[in-house]
Amino acid sequence: MPTNYTLADFDFALPPELIAQHPAPERSASRLLDGRASAPVDRRFVELPSLLDAGDLLVVNDTRVIKARLRGAKPSGGAVEALVERVLPGNEVLCHLRSSKSPRAGGTVIFHAPDGGAPLDAEVLGRGGAGGELFRLRLPGEPFALLERFGHVPLPPYIAHADTADDERRYQSVFAARPGAVAAPTASLHFDAVLLDAIAARGVARASLTLHVGAGTFQPVRGTDIAAHRMHSEWFEIPAATVAAIDAARARGGRVVAVGTTTLRALESAALCGQGRVQAGARETDIFITPGFEFRVVDRLVTNFHLPRSTLLMLVAAFAGHARIRALYAHAVSSRYRFFSYGDAMLLARAA
Repeated sequence: MPTNYTLADFDFALPPELIAQHPAPERSASRLLDGRASAPVDRRFVELPSLLDAGDLLVVNDTRVIKARLRGAKPSGGAVEALVERVLPGNEVLCHLRSSKSPRAGGTVIFHAPDGGAPLDAEVLGRGGAGGELFRLRLPGEPFALLERFGHVPLPPYIAHADTADDERRYQSVFAARPGAVAAPTASLHFDAVLLDAIAARGVARASLTLHVGAGTFQPVRGTDIAAHRMHSEWFEIPAATVAAIDAARARGGRVVAVGTTTLRALESAALCGQGRVQAGARETDIFITPGFEFRVVDRLVTNFHLPRSTLLMLVAAFAGHARIRALYAHAVSSRYRFFSYGDAMLLARAA
């Protein structure tokens, strides 16, 4: 990454009222900022099919958001809130725990049921994860089923309201199939069945992969030395069928269109493993994409608007060009686009 970039180069002023607290009434009714040309074009997301060409390949992330947020108390009565980061074998979970005093290994945490039913007792096994910042808990049954019953939708910290039944439906993409994410791949939230039919009718193929988004997606970059930042690790898997679809798109002259930064990170990580060609299989990635990164797979990117000073803003700046992204974000703010998870989207072309 060029050394002349500092954290301040990825900052911008965002009026708080532009942070979307609720999704658009219909998924594809959101706005779409077309940032491919020299001048931005204001569109609606429903126009996306007309911006793709026959032969292109749309790649989506089929991860499913789990109800990863648990609320309860320690036996002493002190409040506890957990955010499950990952489900492990043996009915264990790895999670962030917030309480006035950290629970000790061998202790118990009691989580409340949202419906007021009998609580869930979880055994504290100790610290876990890279750096020991997380806790390992053992649940008294299959974790995904228990989280569905006791958990809350893990809305991002910038969404001020408590999760509702509408969030349960809308903070989940139509592609969601494999449970494991604790944050939604938000660019996917704009797609619905009618839009997908229109994309298919356009002659655009579709393929999927899985990247389970972790809570670290909201981790801020601390310090001005961007190169010193270390990304959280996320699990992803790319099927052989998706690799074949990418190869076929390349052979016919089509472009690879990634839906979301999570899809892009998975594809580019797999290409690094394969010396330029996407490798099928499951692995971990902690790839940190900043200006100067050499993209090998993705030609177009559908993405939401990201937080100031965030790693995702650095990623889109690497993809489309730093100056281009600054201009597009300035246009989005002045044109009153809605930002972040429930906000509007943009379509970007890879910088030459």
